[in-house]
Amino acid sequence: MSAVTTVVLVGVGGQGTILAGDVIAKVAVAEGYDVKLSEVHGMAQRGGSVDTVVRFGDSVHSPIVDPGRADHLIAFEITEAARRIQFLKPGGRLIVNSRTIQPLPVLTGDMGAALGVEAELQYEGAVFLDAEALACEAGSPRSANVVLLGAASYGLPFAEGTWRTVIAARVPQKTIEANLRAFELGRTACAEGVCEL
Repeated sequence: MSAVTTVVLVGVGGQGTILAGDVIAKVAVAEGYDVKLSEVHGMAQRGGSVDTVVRFGDSVHSPIVDPGRADHLIAFEITEAARRIQFLKPGGRLIVNSRTIQPLPVLTGDMGAALGVEAELQYEGAVFLDAEALACEAGSPRSANVVLLGAASYGLPFAEGTWRTVIAARVPQKTIEANLRAFELGRTACAEGVCEL
């Protein structure tokens, strides 16, 4: 691991991107790292893009990431993965939820849907998983973000117990069990090679 590790999370409003970034930051703090967190969200509640950057290490001076410098890119949907792929460094880890949320101009017929996006992401080494399906299996359709955290956790240097403690403290009490199951399903999917390459 380099002196500073950078994780970029991208999605659209309502997908839980900000909560996921907060969990990663809290896990890193619990494990003794210096952490910087930044969020960029425009029309987040109306399906606009949401970007969260978490940087951790022995000493982190800035939450800013330059193109080609992120160690991990976690995309909550395919289109946002394609939009932000330039931030991932060569050989970085790319985890993508296989869901696509079409932008409004596509939905209204003002422009066509982008073609070949999945193939481009596969070329970049993307690991795809159906986070919504795994969230439903866990008993909480809204926990797809925690499924993605589980998948991401397999490549981050934090103890599984720390993840579980932070998630349990961060999600609503009545959803703790389902969220921990969602985390486990995401982690297991990557550990067992179930994620599509």
